[in-house]
Amino acid sequence: MTTEENGALVPARLRELPSRLLGQASTHAQRLVTEALSSADARTWHYAALVALEDSGPASQADLSARTGIHRSDLVAVLNELAAREPVERTPDPGDRRRNVITLTASGRRQLRKPGQILDAAQAELLAPLSTTEREQLTRLLGRIVEHHAYRGTVMGPDGR
Repeated sequence: MTTEENGALVPARLRELPSRLLGQASTHAQRLVTEALSSADARTWHYAALVALEDSGPASQADLSARTGIHRSDLVAVLNELAAREPVERTPDPGDRRRNVITLTASGRRQLRKPGQILDAAQAELLAPLSTTEREQLTRLLGRIVEHHAYRGTVMGPDGR
């Protein structure tokens, strides 16, 4: 059986594919979050790096890459942008001068507030059709899927892949 979806007739077999539904939900989520964060001159990866530093403390670039899922080569650009804006600082690791330690500054802690509020609103908009219980259940289930598949040595690239 087919039903209309965005002005097109879509077969039930397609509408019921979890992978297709996850992909579409992901597209909507990324659009909402990107648009919302851009209103505060922020980016998703900036927020991820700042949150990881706030929650777990200073880190080497390699550790920060592992904490955030941002590929090391992409993280360098993210850290360059953040260092220029001063929410993070890089200092040589006293134990290994070849490495840098990334630290969240006081300015960085303050800068986390607004994107955090913006992301909360974007999450609420994305999950508007769900009850609180359903939101919690969806988050748990998605977490299980991600944990099962994503932590096999792969790190996200700029397009979320």
